[in-house]
Amino acid sequence: MVGSNFLPSRAMALDRLAEFVPAAGLLYEAGRNTDAGPDGRGAVSRLSPYLRHRLITEHEVVTHVLASHDLDAAGKFIQEVLWRTYWKGWLEMRPSVWRRFVEERGRQRDDFRDDRAIAQAENGQTGIEGFDDWARELVATGYLHNHARMWLASIWIFTLRLPWTLGADFFLRHLLDADAASNTLSWRWVAGLQTVGKTYLATSDNIARYTNGRFAPKGLAREAIALSEAPIEPARDLAAPPQRDLAQPSVLLVTTEDLHPESVFEGASGIVSVLTASDADLLWGDGARGFAGAAAAETAARAAAHYDRPASLIERLDAEALIAAARAAGVQRIVTPYAPVGEVADRLARLAPALAREGVTLAQVRREWDSAFWPHAKKGFFAFKERIPALLRQKSLA
Repeated sequence: MVGSNFLPSRAMALDRLAEFVPAAGLLYEAGRNTDAGPDGRGAVSRLSPYLRHRLITEHEVVTHVLASHDLDAAGKFIQEVLWRTYWKGWLEMRPSVWRRFVEERGRQRDDFRDDRAIAQAENGQTGIEGFDDWARELVATGYLHNHARMWLASIWIFTLRLPWTLGADFFLRHLLDADAASNTLSWRWVAGLQTVGKTYLATSDNIARYTNGRFAPKGLAREAIALSEAPIEPARDLAAPPQRDLAQPSVLLVTTEDLHPESVFEGASGIVSVLTASDADLLWGDGARGFAGAAAAETAARAAAHYDRPASLIERLDAEALIAAARAAGVQRIVTPYAPVGEVADRLARLAPALAREGVTLAQVRREWDSAFWPHAKKGFFAFKERIPALLRQKSLA
């Protein structure tokens, strides 16, 4: 059953975090690369669907881990958490890379003629050991170990020679933790686009080693020739975070990009009501849509109790619903946690002019965590990684 291992609630996320924390140090580092399969416990945290939708936050996870381990012991896990932060910051400063992906995906959907090959890959019917198992596991559970994601992407691109954008689309539709930044940029990295010329080649020996011998596929590509593209834009500076005027009467809009508004709008006296959007029309796979929708419903109830304000849940994020909510509350302002580059941000950008015509202002508030880390994502991850200890110390976490 899709998502059966990931109950969509903040309480479940906190329980999983508490269970994982004792193993977040050397046990994680030693076992993190091994894919134990869908029924195996493995060494990884399986927190990513909760982090992706911010049912729990990066700050919370890092705080809990560093309360039990020093930074040296838990360094590998902390880096993995911050990869997600890094990818978001990198894409935030180069939004045209997301637009390029969306446009290329649309072209490939229309122009790629071998529908049968795509269907075989997505349904796990290629005959390639491991690959077929991971494709079926992805659809069935909404999750894959990170190493399996890399192997599947490499085989998709270099052995099956299928368009990388359609593979990234396959992940976006089914992974419970897929976001625009982590998913798009990871596929680009495998293909040799993200770090220009550097690809990832899946090999039978590596797969056998890190699946404990479960799989040793034959006939894989022996080389991975990097794909090419037109030059991308240089990193642009982040816009200054908006003023955090939380006293002005406002409707709080919660989207599936950030389902813990309590830690963004803490003690916000101006919140008059809460509107939570499940974004059902933005999530294509049943599993991802179901997880996000149930998590949004849980958040609506939690936010109503936290703010002691009326709350409602809508399926579709559209101007009509937002204008109606503002009018019902008697306000001209909607506030929402900042939506990073991706589908929700695209939708909000399209809605803003319609809201403005009705005299309603949409104000996005960026988390302090993002404002601290994102500006350091202008170059590669290793330059970013060098900044992690100092940035954590600034937040009194290390």
